[in-house]
Amino acid sequence: MKKFTVKQIVLCAMFAALCCATAPISIPLPSGVPVTLQTAAIFLTALLLGPLYGFISVLVYVLLGAVGLPVFAGLSGGLGSLAGMSGGFIMSWPFATVLAGFIYFKFGRNSTGFKKYTVMVIAMLLGSVVIYTIGLAQFMFLTGMNLTASIMACMVPFIPGDLLKMALVAIITPALERALKIIYSSEPVSAKAS
Repeated sequence: MKKFTVKQIVLCAMFAALCCATAPISIPLPSGVPVTLQTAAIFLTALLLGPLYGFISVLVYVLLGAVGLPVFAGLSGGLGSLAGMSGGFIMSWPFATVLAGFIYFKFGRNSTGFKKYTVMVIAMLLGSVVIYTIGLAQFMFLTGMNLTASIMACMVPFIPGDLLKMALVAIITPALERALKIIYSSEPVSAKAS
């Protein structure tokens, strides 16, 4: 069984907090459909922490919302949020994190240049497929709308914002990776008196 270090636990908590902090932030689109920054936080978590620790961070975030803390969009929370029309999207985030984190850690994390960014984008795009598949399935089940109408309501208006968020995440990830590498490689300060 994998042991967790204090640094890993702290990082998981920090990224769960990041997911919470992005919930009330939204960007209005010309169509009137707001775009939240939550998926940006989800993908940033996946790319920086990888499949295991990213999954734990996002799962903690979802569970915090499930027990009633107002950490979802619109400062909502509770099981009603997960059972509602947008609940499938929220519940998909841990799984999208696993997929995106796995792809990036396996094929792109140790790369440079064009390959690194290409794998990063592919990882986020495939993570988005997971999000939209699970989210649309629950939306269709609850509303009775057909696939085309559901895609037009729940997917098409969000594509420009999603692409913008992916670009933002891709731009800032390498710098944050370097910062995390410094944190992970730093030696603990000795408490021993000299």
